[in-house]
Amino acid sequence: MSADPETPLRADAQRNRDQIIAAARVIFASHGPEVPMEEIARAAGVGVGTLYRRFPDRDALIRAVAVDNFAGVLDNAKRLSVEAPSAWEALVQLLYHGAELQLSMQLAMLSQRAHEILKDDPEVAHLREAVLLEVDDLVVRAQAEGALRKDVGAGDVAVLFARIVRQLPAHRLKTPELATARSIAIMIDGLRAGPVTPLPGRPLGKDDLI
Repeated sequence: MSADPETPLRADAQRNRDQIIAAARVIFASHGPEVPMEEIARAAGVGVGTLYRRFPDRDALIRAVAVDNFAGVLDNAKRLSVEAPSAWEALVQLLYHGAELQLSMQLAMLSQRAHEILKDDPEVAHLREAVLLEVDDLVVRAQAEGALRKDVGAGDVAVLFARIVRQLPAHRLKTPELATARSIAIMIDGLRAGPVTPLPGRPLGKDDLI
């Protein structure tokens, strides 16, 4: 049985939990959420029994990783919104340094199992909406700056990023970081304001994502 998430954990128990989530995040990002629990425990440096005491099943671990991840993305988006010299630069940095964003997209949009687990979870839904609101705000502000093309919305940005991270599993690329960085650079050039090919239909907003 897992510990009540509202009950403070002892220092060693909290450390084990953090190690498990960190290991699961890396493994989920590179191989998806179906990796054997034993492999996650080994990567975290804990026993399988310890893993199951913290997370009684895979669904509980996927949810914990998603909550932790979305919270990290939200914190980063808020920080960039304040600290970056412009909304466009904040959006660019969010995409370039988006390891957490990448995993959030994989869990929320690309993995059918994870999607089924997370779609009705209220905490995940709240965090996901908060992230999309931050992205939507950056999109609107970057368009007002004249840096981002006018015919895209936050939904377009989310779908583009999801398409990039879906392109090939990391273990099938010799240099996955370089491949992702190049893909994001190409995407960012396509988002810049300037002479562009008109897009079909209307901009996709955050409410177009399900």
